[in-house]
Amino acid sequence: MKLFFKLLILTVLLSSQSCIVTKKKYDDMLAQKVKADGELFEKAEQLSKAEKRLAALEEAQAKLAADTAALGGQKRLTQKQLADLALEYDKLNAYYKNLMTSSGKMNRELVEQRDQLFAIQENLDKTRKLNDSLSMSLLEREGKVKELEGILAKKDKAVQDLKKKISDALLGFKENDLTVTVKNGKVYVSLAEQLLFKSGSVVVDTKGVSALQQLAKALKDHQDVQVMVEGHTDNVPIGRKSQYMQDNWDLSVMRATSITRILTDAGVKNSQILASGKGEYAPLAPNTSDASRQKNRRTEIIVTPHLDELFKILDAN
Repeated sequence: MKLFFKLLILTVLLSSQSCIVTKKKYDDMLAQKVKADGELFEKAEQLSKAEKRLAALEEAQAKLAADTAALGGQKRLTQKQLADLALEYDKLNAYYKNLMTSSGKMNRELVEQRDQLFAIQENLDKTRKLNDSLSMSLLEREGKVKELEGILAKKDKAVQDLKKKISDALLGFKENDLTVTVKNGKVYVSLAEQLLFKSGSVVVDTKGVSALQQLAKALKDHQDVQVMVEGHTDNVPIGRKSQYMQDNWDLSVMRATSITRILTDAGVKNSQILASGKGEYAPLAPNTSDASRQKNRRTEIIVTPHLDELFKILDAN
């Protein structure tokens, strides 16, 4: 973040001085830009890893729920077996008692029945122990499933509450200028170019500054979120190239940096926010008409809740 500030300050200084720049200054500034791009790539990789861990958590929760259902079926089966064995035991025990009162010629049969009775008794004890063990395991798994479901529900509610808070903060702006949606457990605030910038400019308009300040008010009290500012353009080449802006990619990054500075100046912590630019490479619609290109010229502010509590449960399992 500090490197972006340095780059912007260098840009302003160079624009106010002569157009002639020494090779050493140019190399220094180019090195700083390369380093900043590297840090941006590293942050993007961290975000990708977090999203993969969330997907793994949701997969683990689904598997745990399936295992719980399977254990429930197995428990019901062993309960039926236990009941059948108990019934058979009662019958054999009654028959054994009758044999005890019969004549001696039935002694051999009596011994056989007694051995069967003992075998059934042993099997009954084993089945009872297995059933008790399955019951305990089922209760433990049901508890883990409920815990996961509770935390996921809590996370979803927090995301919805945050969306409402952001939407309420931006009610005064035109619907065509911005949208607030929830996708994949994140809040997406999409701001159209006409709300923020003039064509080819990286300076935020007064109306856009007001919208961003309102957004910052809604975010600054949420210390448990990460904010990604993504700049997007259409595929029309920029009109005027400079030493520091060669293409739409550079334009999108510099716009994201300008927006990031306004958000941090309005109260969002530097450690919570990351600026990035995707240029023309993540369009919402094909760049085949003026209307489609207008949709693609936008800035997306993506608010992601921290998932530390969920990751702890995943690691424990």
